[in-house]
Amino acid sequence: MTEQQPKSVAAKPAQSPTSAPVARRLHPFEEMERLFDDFFAPNWLRPGNRRWPFSSEAAEGRMPAVDVVDRDSEIVVTAEVPGVKKDNLEVSVTDSSVSIRGKSHSESQLGEGEYVRREISTGSFARTVSLPGEVDVDAAKAEFADGVLTLTLPKAERAKRRTISVG
Repeated sequence: MTEQQPKSVAAKPAQSPTSAPVARRLHPFEEMERLFDDFFAPNWLRPGNRRWPFSSEAAEGRMPAVDVVDRDSEIVVTAEVPGVKKDNLEVSVTDSSVSIRGKSHSESQLGEGEYVRREISTGSFARTVSLPGEVDVDAAKAEFADGVLTLTLPKAERAKRRTISVG
């Protein structure tokens, strides 16, 4: 057995604080390939994956579709919440966001002879939407009809649009 001698390693010159390592420039197609690999991770199609745009809650229809319309003196938020009763909705408003929470529960039973089929469906959601301007929380109004929640949020005085004449 021979004893191994330690290998000598040449010391690297110290980098000055102003010099940075030179990055290898990628060919445009290599860069695009890298971007696609980063976006579509190996498990991006697995159920339950929380990565945008294919989250399981959105795919199952549990997240309500929300529209935000910015008008001159108000912001109107419309949320589609089919199957949710008015009593099972909770809405909270701050001067810059709206949070909507809801629960749904339904049961059906079909009996025919010796066979019985029973289906139970439950679901819940919570969604917070940022508003494009400050609103007057005390003057907010909510309406609910046919599974559609409509919030009318008057803008705070300083957030209202103003017309400026050009001289």
